[in-house]
Amino acid sequence: MTVLVLARDFDPTADRVVDALAARQADVFRLNTAWFPIQVRVVAELDGGRWRGSLHTPRGRLDLDSVHAVWYRSPEAYRMPAQLSPAEAQHAHVEAKYGLGGVLASLPALWCNHPGRVADAAYKPLQLVRAARCGLTVPKTVITNDAVPARAFASSGPTVTKLVGGMAIDEDGVRKNVYTRRVTADDLVDLRGIEHTAHLFQRWVPKAREARVIVIGEYVTAAAITAGTAATHVDYRVDYSALSYALETPPPNVVAGIRLLMAELGLVYGALDFVITPSGEWVLLEINPTGQYGFVENATDAPLTAQLADLLVRPVG
Repeated sequence: MTVLVLARDFDPTADRVVDALAARQADVFRLNTAWFPIQVRVVAELDGGRWRGSLHTPRGRLDLDSVHAVWYRSPEAYRMPAQLSPAEAQHAHVEAKYGLGGVLASLPALWCNHPGRVADAAYKPLQLVRAARCGLTVPKTVITNDAVPARAFASSGPTVTKLVGGMAIDEDGVRKNVYTRRVTADDLVDLRGIEHTAHLFQRWVPKAREARVIVIGEYVTAAAITAGTAATHVDYRVDYSALSYALETPPPNVVAGIRLLMAELGLVYGALDFVITPSGEWVLLEINPTGQYGFVENATDAPLTAQLADLLVRPVG
């Protein structure tokens, strides 16, 4: 049986997992969806309630019937032939997404995670509601494109603003990360432009430290993260070299809430970010269904790659 790894061509974390799967004698097939349709040919026929057929790629042939598990790591967007017009390329991309993407999404395999569940869990407003419903503490939050309630909320207590979706913007082909930032009194003087889209404002949670919690099946591993600069105290992604790490055991009620949230979202893998307050309370900021774990493994030697490989080769049913 085959473990299908959907990942970019350059992905050191995916390389680790592929090596770990090979060490477990697993048959691994790695695919970057950006290869389709230029380098990949799909032949699939609906037969007996499932799609049967194969993918033909530069790395060989994949029999769809052989797929036992799928690791949906970080595949790239489908890459269309250069000779297509913009309109043709857009149409072809949609057909690729729902054609090849739909065939893959239908595979009766262990998914880590299924793209449909990844898409659902990407909505931060939905995450926060589900997390609160599962007994986890979340910050007070406002989403608005109206300056009046935004100003009122930010004036009533320390506030941060962050992107609702994604973590970067593209300007003239250059990707620029957008980090969480504190809202200042000067920011509130002129909020013109807020009406153009939704903005997220969130109550600042006092931090003793933060924690990234990696969930892989039944395994829950937490790494406490201590910021070494003022900038990383607001958003630790600003400078990973200014951070220190230590494994930490979350309180039982937090672990229980995490397990409920994973089940509620239909996920078997998740990277969750918490603030740990000076009083020891764990406050969930978000969950990323495809979030990074490599930096945690590097810093703590937690056996996360091994856990993931074990999950992917586990018998189903």
